Amino acid sequence: MPNLKEIRNRIGSVSSTMQITSAMKMVSAAKLKRSQDAITRLRPYASKLRYILENVSGSLDLSENKFAENRGQNKVLLIAITSNRGLCGGFNSNIIKKVNQLIREEYRDSQVSVLCLGKKIKDMVKRTEHYYVNDTLAPLEDIMGNVSFERTAQIGEELMSLFENKTFDQMVIVYNRFLNAANQSIEVEPFLPIVSVAKGEETAKDYLFEPNKEEIIAELIPKSLKTQLFKAMLDSTAAEHGARMTAMHKATDNASELKRTLTLSYNKARQAAITNEILEIVGGAEALNA
Repeated sequence: MPNLKEIRNRIGSVSSTMQITSAMKMVSAAKLKRSQDAITRLRPYASKLRYILENVSGSLDLSENKFAENRGQNKVLLIAITSNRGLCGGFNSNIIKKVNQLIREEYRDSQVSVLCLGKKIKDMVKRTEHYYVNDTLAPLEDIMGNVSFERTAQIGEELMSLFENKTFDQMVIVYNRFLNAANQSIEVEPFLPIVSVAKGEETAKDYLFEPNKEEIIAELIPKSLKTQLFKAMLDSTAAEHGARMTAMHKATDNASELKRTLTLSYNKARQAAITNEILEIVGGAEALNA
């Protein structure tokens, strides 16, 4: 059995850990509220904008909509979104597993590049040899630490330029969709080319363009793509805070249980030590009397 000093040290260590995890849980809860409000407000707008874009694209020729050109999947860019920090359960590892799965299965015959939004996915990709991170796009080192539409729009413009120049034939976003504080779902969402509604389908709509089709399309398509990317990043941010809050809550509970167990062991060891001292004193007194 460990001596009393060792148990006391462990109790102190566990107590310190419990204070840290509890503080991290409260910080994540506060950040989660802001992130959840942001993504809740953006989702209806982004969904409707995407719906309009897909329907409008179905009525356009390739000369009018260069971002709907289907060139196959010879050169694919995976836009993978993770966090900059860990301690959030399987949040990052699930994205990494999904990216590896896509490369092994769906895009096994393609030339795959990975655009890393978040340090955790970048650390993983840097250790691989068969695909790489594309570092030509904007400064991305801390993009997930401070998500803003301005920086996202800059990335979106670079991505549209790469697709237009035929650097990539297909772009896909891989991210965690926020469901609630305890649950996230992995989404694999096509980014480019735009998946348009085929002509003649019942879901297709007729639109009246004012002032003219060219100006509106030139404004609508880039805005919709930037908003789609921004939504994915906000979703991932909210999911990260939810995952971290849940992980820290479980860690705090585990630390509390471990502290209780150690305290019980400490009390037992202390009682045994006192009993031994009493027995030694009684034994010494009996020896003197004899």
